[in-house]
Amino acid sequence: MVFKKIKKVFSNSVGEDSNNDYLEIDLGQGEKESKVLVKLFSLKHYEDVTTILNALREGYTIAVIDIKTLKQKDPIELKRAVSKIKKTTDALEGTIAGFGENTVIVTPSFAVIQKEPEKVQKEEKKFEDY
Repeated sequence: MVFKKIKKVFSNSVGEDSNNDYLEIDLGQGEKESKVLVKLFSLKHYEDVTTILNALREGYTIAVIDIKTLKQKDPIELKRAVSKIKKTTDALEGTIAGFGENTVIVTPSFAVIQKEPEKVQKEEKKFEDY
């Protein structure tokens, strides 16, 4: 749509008189508004990794994964699953972090997980300040 207008402007020969002196282009017209989706997943089997990875590859999904069931069932499969998720996250330049003992959070490249708690500096008032 926008390109047709541009093509029309440039295809006019130099000798032709044009009614418009300029061409207005709306750059935001063709783009969809993308929203970030926080999606909850439960990792019960190794095969569940596929759905998680597909959601992450879309680019706008923050995955919150409950690993408790697979952790109790088969810790070796859990290690394989988390390793596969980590490799894909690194390839997508995202961030992965454990939250508690039974939750893993994975974010795309535009979101970062702060892994260390921020140190809160308290200003201690001295007796002389009062």
